[in-house]
Amino acid sequence: MSTLFTAHADGRFRGEGLSLRCVLGKGGVAAPADKREGDGASPLGVWPMRRVFYRPDRLAPPETGLSKVPLAPHDGWCDAPSHRLYNRPIQQPFNASHERLWRDDHVYDLIVELGYNDDPVTPGAGSAIFFHLTRPDLAPTEGCVALSLDDFLAVLMRCSDGSCLEIAP
Repeated sequence: MSTLFTAHADGRFRGEGLSLRCVLGKGGVAAPADKREGDGASPLGVWPMRRVFYRPDRLAPPETGLSKVPLAPHDGWCDAPSHRLYNRPIQQPFNASHERLWRDDHVYDLIVELGYNDDPVTPGAGSAIFFHLTRPDLAPTEGCVALSLDDFLAVLMRCSDGSCLEIAP
């Protein structure tokens, strides 16, 4: 049976005996039919946890049953709705709008790719919806779900292939 974690719009994160504090998008939450690129909303629904990206210069590979991918300085994610690689990982330099995954801050030291708008990809319906680390001030995300480092590591230890993250009202 797969593991289900739930991130609630009010900042509660639950699952596998954990009760944690999380942050979601600055635009609140939105039904997938209403989600748009750049709206800052976290998409409501149950999303597969695909794989974990991590900064090998800052962290050891995390303990988890999910597949692990070390990040490199040239890694990015396409957020240009008209590009054929929209909502896909890319390598920089890249000739369209994209998000850098190798950041100066620590927000993307650990990233879980969520299976939102990826099978199939709908241009403009939202990209780079990740589960990642919070900012020190717990500021809202651009549409992702975020936890502190210690809490994130506790969640990852409980994840395996088939684990999902629900974004709930």
